[in-house]
Amino acid sequence: MIVNDAEIRDINRDYLQRDKSTNVISFAMQEGEGAGIQSFLLGDVVISADTAARDAADAGVTFESELYFLLLHGVLHLLGYDHERGTEEQARIMEEREKEIFGLLQKEFLAH
Repeated sequence: MIVNDAEIRDINRDYLQRDKSTNVISFAMQEGEGAGIQSFLLGDVVISADTAARDAADAGVTFESELYFLLLHGVLHLLGYDHERGTEEQARIMEEREKEIFGLLQKEFLAH
């Protein structure tokens, strides 16, 4: 789902008790109560278009590229990668995986 800063702030506050906007939030369907009921669904990824646009401008990349990166970041969280609650080693592994996959995406989809 792509939302604005106000909407992602509401989601972040209501579900994660963080009263601020952010760039991306993932909600895993394979964790917690009810996990595995829909084994083919990983979960939901929510991206703030407002934050993505600012981040893209700050980094000198296209908005589309930033959206792809944030979606990849969110999906990696759904797959169990964690840079926030995990160890420094887990954060490093996630970052390496992001770079690897995003590099492939850039070659295949973003170069055109």
